[in-house]
Amino acid sequence: MKLQDMIGLAVFEVEEGQEIGTIVDCIVDSNLNITGIELESKSFFTSHVKVVAWKDIIAYGEDAVMIASKESIDKADSDNIPHTFLMGKNKLKDLQVVTTAGTIIGKISDVYFDQKMGNTIVALEISDGLVTDLIEGRKWLPCSDDMSIGENALLVPAMSEERLQKAINIVNG
Repeated sequence: MKLQDMIGLAVFEVEEGQEIGTIVDCIVDSNLNITGIELESKSFFTSHVKVVAWKDIIAYGEDAVMIASKESIDKADSDNIPHTFLMGKNKLKDLQVVTTAGTIIGKISDVYFDQKMGNTIVALEISDGLVTDLIEGRKWLPCSDDMSIGENALLVPAMSEERLQKAINIVNG
């Protein structure tokens, strides 16, 4: 499943079956694990956001995300969130991917995670610009332990350019 596909999904709590919001972003740690989701917030003048920790998600699919109850929702200071996928100061989307040898591979356009593996990001979808995407398609880079998120780029091993593959669709793992 792609993280982009989770954005916009409805979130329901199973205790009363009530819809409690919509996902607007996903929270990611520096080890490329999804640690939670961010819900829409009605307030524009606060730095606090509504989040649900990944451990509190009971199930998720292509139509909705299920959490145990409203008590699973916490408020977090957006400045203390390490990385997000779509928005925020430390977002992964559009972050440059650079090898340790100094080659720019492209920018992150999406990330894949395998539902069977839980919250681990397994691959990055890399865009090399609109024209290249149209001619060759986007590329897919399997994740490895030696990738690190920097302030302005995701650093990947020197041989990562050779590991790029044609983008594929992973649907539900």
